[in-house]
Amino acid sequence: MNQYAQSVLESVRLRNPNEPEFLQAVEEVLLTLGPVLDANPQYEKAAILERIVEPERVIMFRVPWVDDTGAVRVNRGYRVQFNSAIGPYKGGLRFDPTVNLSVLKFLGFEQVFKNSLTTLPMGGGKGGSDFNPKASPHTPGKRCSDREVMAFCQSFMTELYRHIGPDTDVPAGDMNVGGREIGYLFGQYKRIRNEFTGVLTGKGLSFGGSLIRPEATGYGDVYFAENMLAVKGETLEGKICVISGAGNVAQYAAEKLIQLGAKPVTLSDRSGTVYVPGGMTREMVDFVKELKGVARGELTDFAAKYPEAKFFAGANPWKIAEKVDCAFPCSRQNELDGEDAKALLAAGCKLVGEGANMPSTPEAVEAFLSAGILYSPGKASNAGGVATSGLEMSQNSERLSWTAEEVDSRLKGIMKAIHDNAYAASVKYGAPGNYVMGANIAGFVKVADAMLAQGIV
Repeated sequence: MNQYAQSVLESVRLRNPNEPEFLQAVEEVLLTLGPVLDANPQYEKAAILERIVEPERVIMFRVPWVDDTGAVRVNRGYRVQFNSAIGPYKGGLRFDPTVNLSVLKFLGFEQVFKNSLTTLPMGGGKGGSDFNPKASPHTPGKRCSDREVMAFCQSFMTELYRHIGPDTDVPAGDMNVGGREIGYLFGQYKRIRNEFTGVLTGKGLSFGGSLIRPEATGYGDVYFAENMLAVKGETLEGKICVISGAGNVAQYAAEKLIQLGAKPVTLSDRSGTVYVPGGMTREMVDFVKELKGVARGELTDFAAKYPEAKFFAGANPWKIAEKVDCAFPCSRQNELDGEDAKALLAAGCKLVGEGANMPSTPEAVEAFLSAGILYSPGKASNAGGVATSGLEMSQNSERLSWTAEEVDSRLKGIMKAIHDNAYAASVKYGAPGNYVMGANIAGFVKVADAMLAQGIV
């Protein structure tokens, strides 16, 4: 590692000893920046690394709300505004019991480079709460009611509204924050501020949302994989693909893979993994959309409906299929470890396209890079979601609504640009085809140069 990067990493470890996810994300980036730091001593002189690893602002607040039994509940709310050098803070809100400051700082740090890669003028941020809409606080085995979710969202926004705005910070959805939650959050913001602005993305189509936004992350992940394969003169046609997750990203990755002639064979959730050896059909994917988006059920229901599917309780998808061409981890951070990576490589996997944020552990990343397969980090291949959020912001600013075809075309062009910029950076700095290094350097340089231009702020 470059000596400057090493000294900054050691400082980050000392100052953030209880934040493992954040430390993992920082180390992953700093490990790859050596060539560009060696070539640009001005970055060290201006302490760019010391500044880029510190959030510009961290907001933490309590969120009191009343459940359906009349009991008062209290959760923690957060917003990490990490870097605004190239645009207003932009990044999702996550509602999950795993949410803490380390997780949100890791996500916000990653978002800085991801947003830079999109070619759109967006800074990086992330937020959320340890609130769990999937678990009722008073009835075990049940989910929160719509009224409880609304009560929580309204309380959450009653504090968050002070810190966001269309030209300051534009949150979106993330884990467990879908159209329902965005609607409640937007309604409360509009009520308090008495203004209708594009302050949130992922909105419903009837009040400023963009077509293709729900599909964007999954579609973009597949478009990025297409571009990686094109470098090798290959396509996705006929490829056997394993996918983790069963939410928006996984659903639409599966949908796009089917459209392109590939065979997605797995989806997973916390109950386990479904495996369809012959490949999933569009009807199956549509059923999962209904199951997760409306019924809010588990994949055990999928296995009950489709006898050709095998269900593996409590399992992830990485060790199930005997033959694998491509893997798309689309669930959560560190879901794919070194042993999983070995299993995928043994099954013939030649491409891994991350649809989630940092889903591969460092051991898994090292295994993929050492094997020389096509491997894209999430900050590059899952950037389609935030890119389309940026397109939603543009539509809101113009008071226009673009067609699905126009948004999809722009998304496809953005994913190609991200791929091409990352690949070009990997070539320029001596590691052709290393998309980890290429994406980190391409994303970093744009932000670092903007920080240099704006002085010590």
